[in-house]
Amino acid sequence: MFSLVLACAAAAVTAHAQTAAAPAGSAQPRAVLVVGDSLSAEYGIRRGSGWVPLLAARVSEQYPKYRVVNASISGDTTSGGLARLPALLRQHAPAVVVLELGSNDALRGLSLAMSEQNLRAMARASREAGARVLIVGMRIPPNYGRDYAQRFAGMYATVAREENARLAPFLMDGIATDRAMFQADGIHPNEAAQPRLLDNVWPQLEPLLQPGAAAARAG
Repeated sequence: MFSLVLACAAAAVTAHAQTAAAPAGSAQPRAVLVVGDSLSAEYGIRRGSGWVPLLAARVSEQYPKYRVVNASISGDTTSGGLARLPALLRQHAPAVVVLELGSNDALRGLSLAMSEQNLRAMARASREAGARVLIVGMRIPPNYGRDYAQRFAGMYATVAREENARLAPFLMDGIATDRAMFQADGIHPNEAAQPRLLDNVWPQLEPLLQPGAAAARAG
């Protein structure tokens, strides 16, 4: 059975940051800002074991001119992310913004048009602040209706294409139907799944960290 991959709106935790330390004597690293929900906020797993802290460790090793800031909150929606984003952009002046939101919108039955509009506004605000943007796509199971599921998945590709952002097509690629990769709730990936989540994001994120990187096409 296709595992439900929606973020749980019931549990809200305080946003936290995993920031890679700057090498001694170097300039302050530029921020890679992750704005997401429980799928990025380490819901139900040990602190430091989620895909975002794993990303921070990889970035620290391979691209020390950058640091990762995790501004993800369990239960967040695209509306919540849009409301929080301006302050985050001012505080961190990120070079790259990763947007992993939308699952809770679907869980709550919110308008897809509104969700798309919010994602678009976040991508645009990030670009206008000088950041390159990566959108992390999600999918929902067919029991929500084939049309709704297709439009939900397509929303991410549309925004990425039209807002000149890169796209990681599906955060749960390769694990969505593997029950062993999920916690008891059948919703949130467990600790063993976190490296795979990172591997699903990294191929689209890494080009944005390389010298001379520009806002790349969706892909």
